[in-house]
Amino acid sequence: MAVSRDDALALFRKYNKSESLYHHALEVEAIMREAAVKYGEDPEYWGIVGLLHDIDWEMFPEQHCRKAPELLAEIGMPEDMVHAICSHGWGLVTDVEPERFMEKMLYTIDELSGLVHATALMRPEKMKGISVKSIKKKWKDKSFAAGVNRDVIAKGSEMLGIDVADLMQIAIDGMTEVAPETGIWPAE
Repeated sequence: MAVSRDDALALFRKYNKSESLYHHALEVEAIMREAAVKYGEDPEYWGIVGLLHDIDWEMFPEQHCRKAPELLAEIGMPEDMVHAICSHGWGLVTDVEPERFMEKMLYTIDELSGLVHATALMRPEKMKGISVKSIKKKWKDKSFAAGVNRDVIAKGSEMLGIDVADLMQIAIDGMTEVAPETGIWPAE
């Protein structure tokens, strides 16, 4: 792979100053790494795509997923990774459809990470000991984390051929790894 995590992180920080967006990027990166390991794929490759998926969101929200190729060119991002990043906004802000398994995973877990994060914030123990059951309960409450597009998660689950509950567990496992850094771990 031609792109290092250090280069990816520096590029992300160049275009995104928000700590909450940085935490989201770390969470999506961690989930993508977790999914890659689970499905026998390259966690470095998947992780970089997860880390940079919102590269253009903060400075160019009206061009989200369309400005990304220009920014990613600064670090020589390979075309397949650029396509993956652009495809996570399919049907929402772009017509770039997720084709590969990894792209479908990113499309799905970008939204799912928001639901898991919001659920963790409501618990005194945050991510520590969080369960699929507690996330499923929040899933049913449409007013909870109303900005999370549950239709995208359901559609992505169907495209992947993976049950939403299994995807929730992957998200839990990945996000737990970075929870102390993203502020969703209880103070010790």
